[in-house]
Amino acid sequence: MASGKFRLWRLGAIALVLLAGAFLAWRAILGWAPSRDDYPVQGIVVDASHGKLDWPMLAATGVDFAYVVATEGSKDRDAHFADNVAGAGEAGVRFGPLHRYDLCRLASDQATLFITTVPRSAAALPAAVEFGFSKKCTSKPDRALVLSEVATFLSQIEAHLGKPAILKISQDFEKQYRLSSSIDRTVWLEKTWLLPDYAARPWVMWTANPQRRIDGVDEPVQWVVVRQ
Repeated sequence: MASGKFRLWRLGAIALVLLAGAFLAWRAILGWAPSRDDYPVQGIVVDASHGKLDWPMLAATGVDFAYVVATEGSKDRDAHFADNVAGAGEAGVRFGPLHRYDLCRLASDQATLFITTVPRSAAALPAAVEFGFSKKCTSKPDRALVLSEVATFLSQIEAHLGKPAILKISQDFEKQYRLSSSIDRTVWLEKTWLLPDYAARPWVMWTANPQRRIDGVDEPVQWVVVRQ
């Protein structure tokens, strides 16, 4: 009887140790970022879903820059864009606007929304345009049409901001449309924990951890590094 209880106790202790180890490993994964020795400049992507941010805390914990979602498609303005830009600026965090491109909307309409939302600022980083597939838009137009529309969008927002934009391209979108081989812009790629290699040109920015937990924000953020 006693030996049976001992076995149960031992199995319970082993289970607790395994659970604790798994928890610590998961915490390590959620907190992982590439070495600063390799990538001295690192930052985040934020939008309204992250709620109110503690920008001084973010700056103190190593956020060098932030891409702040401004618009999506041709109708959606991010409700926290202005507050996030102001908060980043006051905390000394460099910031840039981000637009989420929608294949189901005309490029000119998307550009109009972006231009009327994002003021021209010499202090801002170049705009980033995010390309990926979503459940909101299942259409996959012809490549030639997409390249033409993207060129229209870029020409309009770049004329407004006075700087070339950055293309933030998901792997499946790049496979479908090969943007990086046809549009000569800085590319920003994504691959969790591993170096991305799916574009036709070397990447300059990399989303290394799409769900990193950091002080200053309650929700996980995309953690991005810059290749010097």
